[in-house]
Amino acid sequence: MGDTDKLILETINFFSGDIKRIQHFIKVYAFSGTIGKLEKLDKDTYFTLCAAAIVHDVGIKIAEEKYGAGICGGKLQEELGPAPARELLEKAGFDEKTAARVCFLVAHHHTYENIDGMDWQILLEADFIVNACEDGLSPAAVEKARNGFFRTESGIKLLDEIFGHNQ
Repeated sequence: MGDTDKLILETINFFSGDIKRIQHFIKVYAFSGTIGKLEKLDKDTYFTLCAAAIVHDVGIKIAEEKYGAGICGGKLQEELGPAPARELLEKAGFDEKTAARVCFLVAHHHTYENIDGMDWQILLEADFIVNACEDGLSPAAVEKARNGFFRTESGIKLLDEIFGHNQ
C-alpha cells in the first residue's frame, strides 16, 4: 500500500520552507480524513483519499518554478501535479494501483463534474473548506459551493458549522 506518515514527511521536504503550502495540505488531509471517517469509507478508499490530500497541491510548486510566482491556477496544478506526486508516492512505498488513483485525483482536484468516487468528492469538499477559510471567501461564494457541488452529509455539516450557516 504505502506509508502516509512517510508521504507527509516527503511532501514537507518537497515544500521545504513554504509554510503556507505545508499547512494547507495538512489541513486538507485532516478534513479529508474526518469526512472520510464520518462517511464510513472502506479502508482502501480512505487510504487513497488521505494520500491524495497530502500531495494534491504539489503542482503549485512546479507551476511557479516554470511560470513565476503566483502563476499556479487550478488547471495548471492538475496538469503539472501528477508527475511530482508519483515521485513522492514512490519514495513512500505506494503500490502502482494506489499511486495511479492518487495521481488521477491530483489531476482532477479542481474538476467538479463527472466525479467518479467518494475519494474525489471528499477531496474537493475538504480542499474547498480549507481554501474558503484561507482566502476569506464571501458567505455568498460559500453558499454557492455548498449548493453547487457539496454532496456528502459530513462535508455539508462541517461547512455549515465552520461558516455559521447552521444557526
